[in-house]
Amino acid sequence: MPQYQVVKGARDIFPDEIVRWHYVEGVVHRLALLYGYSEIRTPVFEYTELFQRSIGATTDIVGKEMFSFLPDPQGRSITLRPEMTAGVMRAVLQKNLLSTAPVHKLFYLSELFRKERPQAGRQRQFSQFGAELLGVSSPAAVAEVITFMMQVFETLGIRGLKLRINTLGDSSDRARYREVLRDYLTPFYDRLDLASRERFEKNPLRILDSKNPDMQEIIAGAPRLHDSLSSEAVADFEKVRFYLDSRRIAYDIDYRLVRGLDYYCHTAFEVTSPELGAQDAIGGGGRYDGLAKELGSSGEVPASGFAAGMERVLITMEKQGLFAALSPPGPKVYVVAQQQGLLDHAMQVAYRLRSEGISTEVDLAGRSMKAQMRDANRMRACFALFIGEDEVVSGAYALKNLVTADQTSQSLDAVIELINQYSGKEPES
Repeated sequence: MPQYQVVKGARDIFPDEIVRWHYVEGVVHRLALLYGYSEIRTPVFEYTELFQRSIGATTDIVGKEMFSFLPDPQGRSITLRPEMTAGVMRAVLQKNLLSTAPVHKLFYLSELFRKERPQAGRQRQFSQFGAELLGVSSPAAVAEVITFMMQVFETLGIRGLKLRINTLGDSSDRARYREVLRDYLTPFYDRLDLASRERFEKNPLRILDSKNPDMQEIIAGAPRLHDSLSSEAVADFEKVRFYLDSRRIAYDIDYRLVRGLDYYCHTAFEVTSPELGAQDAIGGGGRYDGLAKELGSSGEVPASGFAAGMERVLITMEKQGLFAALSPPGPKVYVVAQQQGLLDHAMQVAYRLRSEGISTEVDLAGRSMKAQMRDANRMRACFALFIGEDEVVSGAYALKNLVTADQTSQSLDAVIELINQYSGKEPES
């Protein structure tokens, strides 16, 4: 056992697995381009008050899960980011991006950190991909965000997902509902768990998000927020549904869905996978018009977005057998030195091939020709290029196609041209 182990709640990702990450990331990048989203990267840490103001003091994230520390003599606390939306909005406001264009469409692939019990699909360091649509939050904009997210899942081939949607109304709707909900919960106060009691005064809506099994009977009997909505909020939600229906995106209306962050308003949504067990959320999001004002903006910035957990996406795809045909790409060429004294020449040839954009491997350990060929097959190389005394003298190199076993001997220029024309399959493992 080595002296040092990976920190609990973090994990190593090795080359045989990273190809899966690259595949998912590639799909996200391609679809982001189709929808007109540009990538943004923000720091992994922000001032702690950014998350306290945006996420909400009564949330589990702020109350229990943030990695915060005091980095400087002034004692201003810094936190490793537990989610991306607040940081993206901070960056947009700081740069004053909305003054350059009324709408900004941004996406990200980022590492996040939460101090929670490690579990399948959620480590203390984890990854998300997501998108934020800033400057407009009409029903059409919200529907686009949902469509973008669902098309990522569809393109990845994931089956059996369930999309749940709800509307939280505007601030006046929620204020009205908070009083209705408190009235309902008051007779049950002694049965509420500690977390729910803490939320009772500050934000009773968060009680509806409780995962405590002992709370579910009380939550099931709670009045619906939907019954406290204004006619305008209802019409807004119906328009979102119209767009989803027109795109044949299946969904269920879940009147208990409030999501885990305080900044949401109007439409909220969540996608779950049956492959994930009790912690089945694979992605979600919603509309958050008031976040910018909460962060110090002079007015509201209409916005909506989504985030999806990379680890949970990968677990789902693995369980559904979607990686069966996916393997790390091998080198196009393996340069085989037939004698140890020819390594210098083999390295020069390899450098020339790489300069021409051809992925190339060369043995640096001085192993036998037989060992090099085993290595070429293990790496799934397409060609073996042999360097022997005759090749060095004549300038004509033996090139073997490891898929078809065809072999030819040509100048290095001709070999490069032949390799660049090749589009055959990699050899079987």
